[in-house]
Amino acid sequence: MPEGPIAHRIREKLTQALAPSLIELEDDSGRHAGHHHEGGMDAKEGGESHFNLRIVSAAFDGQSRVQRQRTVNTLLAEELAGPIHALSIRALTPAEAAQ
Repeated sequence: MPEGPIAHRIREKLTQALAPSLIELEDDSGRHAGHHHEGGMDAKEGGESHFNLRIVSAAFDGQSRVQRQRTVNTLLAEELAGPIHALSIRALTPAEAAQ
């Protein structure tokens, strides 16, 4: 299945800022269709509202898990303020990913 424009934007921003060795991005919106969230948010038709992200980057060396989450959230602030309702992040260093 081809990647949508939001997923493409996510990959582009993370690649430019973090030079990751791996990005796995899963559109999980289909599992959330019909779920009403606080504020009335729901998985939008066509997906691209709920994502699972696994990213491996040397940029995370020396950062805590919270700092890594903040880094990704800051880079994707525009998307998180609009089309993305939920983003699950697993951010690893290359050493952690090799274990």
